[in-house]
Amino acid sequence: MKNRKYIIIAITLFACLCMGIVDAIIQPGYIIKSAIKLVLFLLLPFIYSIFDKECNLKKLFIPDKKGIVIAFALGIGVFTVILAAFFIFRNIFDFSSLTSTLTQGTGVNKDNFIFVAIYISFANSLLEEFFFRGFSFINLKEASNRKLAYIISSAHFALYHIAMMIGWFALPVVLLAITGLFIGGLIFNYFNEKYNNIYLSWLIHMFANFATNTIGFILFSA
Repeated sequence: MKNRKYIIIAITLFACLCMGIVDAIIQPGYIIKSAIKLVLFLLLPFIYSIFDKECNLKKLFIPDKKGIVIAFALGIGVFTVILAAFFIFRNIFDFSSLTSTLTQGTGVNKDNFIFVAIYISFANSLLEEFFFRGFSFINLKEASNRKLAYIISSAHFALYHIAMMIGWFALPVVLLAITGLFIGGLIFNYFNEKYNNIYLSWLIHMFANFATNTIGFILFSA
């Protein structure tokens, strides 16, 4: 297919912008939001793959145990860094509005947070890895060049999270989080490139979500 890189970039950006509108403006309940995300992040790439025979998405799910120890260790490191950052900055920045923003914006509260946390940690992280690393990064690297694929997919990954963090934190915390997400995207891309599947980056991503969900538990319990 001609202009593959532009189409892949356009699809990724379109999905991120749509989710930005859903998160920042429409703000539906979490179940509806998750359903919309499934359409944009899962169904849309598979529809595209029907027309682009070079886009093989099924290969992304082939299991491979190589590198799992390194990924597991890095995941624990990411978990530790995120929690440490929270405890360091919790007395500097006000995080108290986070729980009320979640409740008002998506209906997530203390009673249902455990179920949302489980979904975020396992299913949502896999969906994001499939979309940003499997669909965007690996296919963009094949259609263009390695450097562009690293930058674009990581930037889109960080961009996607901006809208959902509006109202959560003060601007310095948001900027710090966006920087961390971009760097995290680069790390995830490295594992996808090295092992040509999404399982290892998914493992690291899960640990990052474990950390943010732990922070959520702490805030909801305060």
